[in-house]
Amino acid sequence: MSEFAERRRMMVDTQVRPSDVTKYPIIDAMLAVPREAFVPDAQVEGAYADQNVPLGDGRVVVEARTLAKTLDALDINNDELVLTVGCGLGYTAAVIARMAQMVIAVEEDEALARDAAAQLLEVGADNAIVHPGALVSGAAEHGPYDVIFVEGAVETLPDSLLDQLKDGGRIAALFMSGSVGEVKIGYKSNGQTSWRFDFNATAPVLPGFEAAKEFAL
Repeated sequence: MSEFAERRRMMVDTQVRPSDVTKYPIIDAMLAVPREAFVPDAQVEGAYADQNVPLGDGRVVVEARTLAKTLDALDINNDELVLTVGCGLGYTAAVIARMAQMVIAVEEDEALARDAAAQLLEVGADNAIVHPGALVSGAAEHGPYDVIFVEGAVETLPDSLLDQLKDGGRIAALFMSGSVGEVKIGYKSNGQTSWRFDFNATAPVLPGFEAAKEFAL
């Protein structure tokens, strides 16, 4: 077993399984996808640390626990179309690609989008497509989606993104309020999305998802 394969196994055994994530497709995907291939060269040694991995400019690869618990709550099936928003270098898209029928991964940073597309191809995730464009815009032309996964934190979520979710679909987002973050799962029914709290986590707020600042006189 290679050094990184061993680190992957340790990540799953010490960060994922103890978080009550036991679904085989999630465990299998996180054991298979080389996390070290989806972080900047300077961060390779810390790719499997129990923390968010910096991508630069306030962007991160979310920690394995947060990803695994969110995927557990979303319960993605192999016939579903998934939108990931803020794909960074493509790690989450690569993991979900092993669980879903197709993944559309939105990234607005041109360098990240280019590198993500190349890396997803490199690991054989040929059912994951990188869509360059504003994160808040999603990718309506490829939708509607069974599942939307927002990869990073939000303070507010635009209706234009919720509109891309199928009726009966699920959306996951990490809502930050100050330093406190709550991962919530939204369920869409009859055009309305109802949210339920799942667990606490933290990550930087994605560009475009900041709450409007209120100025007091």
